[in-house]
Amino acid sequence: MSADIYADMKQGEKGAWISIAAYIALSAFKLAIGLFYQSKALQADGWNNLTDIVASLAVLIGLRISQKPPDHDHPYGHLRAETIAALIASFIMATVGIQVIISTVQALFHGESTTPNPLTGWVALGCAIVMYAVYSYNKRLAERIRNQALMAAAQDNRSDAFVSIGAAVGIFGAQLGISWLDPLAALTVGFIICKTAWDIFREATHTLTDGFDEAQLDRLRKTVESTEGVRKIKEVKARLHGSLVLVDVVVQVDPKLSLIEGHHICDDIEQRMKRKHNITHVHVHVEPMDIDTSKTIHQQLV
Repeated sequence: MSADIYADMKQGEKGAWISIAAYIALSAFKLAIGLFYQSKALQADGWNNLTDIVASLAVLIGLRISQKPPDHDHPYGHLRAETIAALIASFIMATVGIQVIISTVQALFHGESTTPNPLTGWVALGCAIVMYAVYSYNKRLAERIRNQALMAAAQDNRSDAFVSIGAAVGIFGAQLGISWLDPLAALTVGFIICKTAWDIFREATHTLTDGFDEAQLDRLRKTVESTEGVRKIKEVKARLHGSLVLVDVVVQVDPKLSLIEGHHICDDIEQRMKRKHNITHVHVHVEPMDIDTSKTIHQQLV
């Protein structure tokens, strides 16, 4: 693993620690205020943040494991630990979301509705601002170091900010005499948590099964096609390995080219991939183009 990748992993750890610190402070504050002033929505938001601590710890552990160098049974390294961490985080979030939905529905059926203190609404709004700031920081960092686990944590941060806003809306609405609006906001919180968990789960499983974005793959193909000396692309494949994009390319070239000239074409493809897409792990295989096919292409050009 290069020094740059190792430095990026360390930066990712910083983002995870910021999330953990924010969640510890906000969950304790929300639960205390929510319980004291009897706000179901704020309590649900607090429980959400409490379990987010566990999810952020999973991300942190995944980042630590991914820094381990390649060994005899992991020749490509341990970078996929990032994706596994994101997958674990999605399971934790889904569990919490389902629990919030169940407890809120039970409260509604038992007629347990109260009008919370307006202070709980302002607490929810203040916490939303804090979480959106954490989201903005982690999103920028995740995009810069191209880290899937940290991006999952950032998406969770954004979801938490929206959840707090929803809780505030429910609380302030309850002040107008609509007492059931507070538990309804808690129910909405639960569904938002589950939706976020599903999005992270879907992306993580897509990556772990070597899925790759078709639009991005098409852009990579166009870069290879426009490389001088490439007559035809036989195959282009790409997959994610943690924060790295691994690309395999098979191109056909003029069969009269020398080995050195074919090697220059490989170098050109690799350099263009790095310059245009910031991809450094490219495996290029060169094959001589079939003589008949080459003649057909030449006739079409003429």
